[in-house]
Amino acid sequence: MSSPTSRELPHWVSGAIGGLAVAAVAAVLVATGAIGHTTTVADELDAHGIYAADAPGVVHITSQLGDGTATGSGVVLDRAGHILTNAHVIDGAGRVSVTFEGDRAAVPATVTGRDTSSDLAVLRVDPAKAKLHPIALGDSHAVGIGDAVAAIGNPFGLDRTITTGIVSAEQRAIQAPDGFTIRNVLQTDAAINPGNSGGPLLDGQGRVIGINSQIATGGSGDGNVGVGFAIPTATVKAELPALEHGTALQRGYLGVSTAGSDAGAIVERVQAGSPASAAHLRAGEIITSVDGKAVAGAGGLVQAIAGRKPGEHVTLTVLRDGSTQSVAVTLTGRPSTVSG
Repeated sequence: MSSPTSRELPHWVSGAIGGLAVAAVAAVLVATGAIGHTTTVADELDAHGIYAADAPGVVHITSQLGDGTATGSGVVLDRAGHILTNAHVIDGAGRVSVTFEGDRAAVPATVTGRDTSSDLAVLRVDPAKAKLHPIALGDSHAVGIGDAVAAIGNPFGLDRTITTGIVSAEQRAIQAPDGFTIRNVLQTDAAINPGNSGGPLLDGQGRVIGINSQIATGGSGDGNVGVGFAIPTATVKAELPALEHGTALQRGYLGVSTAGSDAGAIVERVQAGSPASAAHLRAGEIITSVDGKAVAGAGGLVQAIAGRKPGEHVTLTVLRDGSTQSVAVTLTGRPSTVSG
């Protein structure tokens, strides 16, 4: 059985073909589960209540890309005009504009910051020209598998559409636009389609717990199969200060591809010219700890290194040729993309 293929989710509009200008080139998130009007917890809203509270804070984003146009969704963060979306929604855009609920006129937006490694970006509009309805950021750590969720976005250009479902799984990993791995991702079956990219995944109180980013297609095309992924608000909150102020995000880089094991992270490949190469790490070795802290598989190593800054020195504990050795490494910054 083949593994699912993950796809990013913007809705693309290309040049006119035979008088038609819409061409879906990338998919989004999916689901058919329904909250309906059932309230399971006293302080939870039903789908109608979530929509009434949050739909005004979901915007329609249009990116001008040469002769074409890409559209996606976004979340109003505050009354200063900051809007959260996916980095891939605005990738390559010459101009970006935002449309708010009840308005037909688009408001110009500037990109204050973007991070392709987490597929997040923040835009800003002039607050005097926009109807700003901020949506609160919730705690992605507080949700569990089976919890009811809702997604609001602009699938196929249909403004502020709500779909409902559950959290299907946690701790998933997806590939970012630059080829690096985004970890701790939420999986949902809430129906999402092209144009939902950058829109919110909401908990039962109507708080944002994730930003919808990709779907798995099962390798059968661009259609959804009920498996979608949202970048958690824990990641969003960690990056917002830098994204809002245009500060470059600094992450340490080791330069290895790894697989998980009970002992730690098994080195599968060492990138030429990387810190790992300079430290003479080799395929087949197992990294068991970073500065004395045990590594929980491949994901644990990624988190440990990404939490460090370029130029930092770390000591890796490595199982090599049947013995344990300490290896000193000086980290660098991440390259713009993962090398093949």
